[in-house]
Amino acid sequence: MENNQIIREFYDKQSAYEWERLAQHPFEFEINLRFLKRHIKPGDRVLDVGGGPGRYSFALKELGCDVTLIDLSPGNVRFAEEKARELGLPLRAFAADARDLSCLADEMFDHVLCMGPLYHLLEESDRERAVRECLAHLKPGGTLAVSFISLTSGLIFMGRENPGILITPAEAEPLAAMIRDDSWGGQGFTRAFFTSPGAVLPFMERFPLEKLHFLASEPIVCAFEDRILAQPPEVVSAWMDLAEKVCEQERFYHFSEHLLYIGRKDVTPHA
Repeated sequence: MENNQIIREFYDKQSAYEWERLAQHPFEFEINLRFLKRHIKPGDRVLDVGGGPGRYSFALKELGCDVTLIDLSPGNVRFAEEKARELGLPLRAFAADARDLSCLADEMFDHVLCMGPLYHLLEESDRERAVRECLAHLKPGGTLAVSFISLTSGLIFMGRENPGILITPAEAEPLAAMIRDDSWGGQGFTRAFFTSPGAVLPFMERFPLEKLHFLASEPIVCAFEDRILAQPPEVVSAWMDLAEKVCEQERFYHFSEHLLYIGRKDVTPHA
């Protein structure tokens, strides 16, 4: 089965779960959103590519932005459209491949989010193509936000949920890649690409972008987030504030399941 079909079918069945996942793991969502809001303002036009069921889209709609959501999964798009009606937040949404955004014609946006597609594009040429498609619809001076799943996310998951998985044959190849501090693509929670934190900036430097932020979305808290969330609100808030303060420090990249790059498109792009 072609990889796109595998991913499409996976998320068609997982829309509600994906909507709830970010509510159940609020550090990833809240830290990312805090950094996005440093640059995205009310009235801005935002393109959310690979936006899934729309958690970030609706947060930015509530901020007062004009948001368009694109996702590979028709199920995610239908979920987002239903949620838009439920919340009373009108949302344009299309099912499309991040590598081909021709459905947008020549539309341009103040900000583009690509916080999902690179998880599932196993070939580097496809990941590069997706970023270039996003940039083609981003105004000069606008910001691009790109998410990655760290290869250490698998190890974090194993330690937290089921340590015995470590000794199964299926984990030998990704573990070997992690020991080499390499990236790896293959069968994970679905077909997915897991990135070495050290590979992110060299990849993003290929594009006409000025780096604004590179951060760990869940620094220091991945393994015990559930224990923090069981604490009183003021304790949770203190941990969230601490995470925001340290998340751009390189020493914490390997302690996070997700990584976020935010860059500004050159006003005079490279040829």
